[in-house]
This record gives sequence, structure tokens and C-alpha cells, in this order.
Amino acid sequence: MPDTTAGSVAAQPAGSPAVPRVPAPRRRPAGTVYRGREGMWSWVLHRITGTAIYFFLLVHILDTALVRLSPSAYNAVIDTYKTPIMGLGETALVAAIVLHAFNGLRIILVDFWSFATRHQRALFWVVVALWVVTMAGFVPEQFAHVFGGAS
Repeated sequence: MPDTTAGSVAAQPAGSPAVPRVPAPRRRPAGTVYRGREGMWSWVLHRITGTAIYFFLLVHILDTALVRLSPSAYNAVIDTYKTPIMGLGETALVAAIVLHAFNGLRIILVDFWSFATRHQRALFWVVVALWVVTMAGFVPEQFAHVFGGAS
């Protein structure tokens, strides 16, 4: 019986060139997560921020609708929004909106401009830098308002 193991040429018809058998690619173990780079993180952050903004808008519509049902209930809800915890929540909301907006612009550039497609990694870091600069301008003012008692 001829030898048909990997790298063997004995199983080939006579007269054909000897072609070594290419080993099968190594398979990743089951259960591993895609470990992408900037593109994966951009995708994940865009979905997280979009979902968070959606739920904020849902709550905002519901609490605003209270004004028609019961003005006193509306006032009670608005008073709970004046706590420091909600001030931190507002900061997180602004952070999510700003990141989602800048990343959305990056996605538009990648979709419609071939230069941007070739430079996705750099554009991700531009988005991060713009987000940091924007939040650096917002957070001190927000914290002064929330924790400093400024009106």
C-alpha cells in the first residue's frame, strides 16, 4: 500500500510533478473571542454608546410625558435628577453622545472616501483624541456645576 501521509509524493500519478502537501491551517480553540484591534473596539463602542443613548431617550420621553399626567410626579422626578449621582450620569451621557457622534463621522468617511478606508486605524485614534479634548472642556464645568453648587 502506498504511503499517503503529509509531505509524501508516493500517492501521485507517475509523471506528475511532486507537490508537497500543505499542512492545514491551525484552528483556534473553540470559545475564543475575536481579538481585533481598533476596528473591533470602534464597532463595540459604537453599539454600546448607541444603545445607551437609545435607553436615555426612552427614559427622557417617559419622564417628560409625566408633565401631562401629573405635574407633581413630573416635579418629583426632576428633583431626583438634581443629585450628584445623576450629575455623573449626565457626564456619562455626554461622553457617550460625543463618542458616538465622532465615531459616526469616522464611519461616514470610511464608507464614502477611499483614503479613509486605507487609514481606519489612524482615524480611530483621531476620534479618541477629539473625544478626549471635547470631554476635557466639558467635564470640569460639569463637575463644578454638580459638586460646586454653581448655578
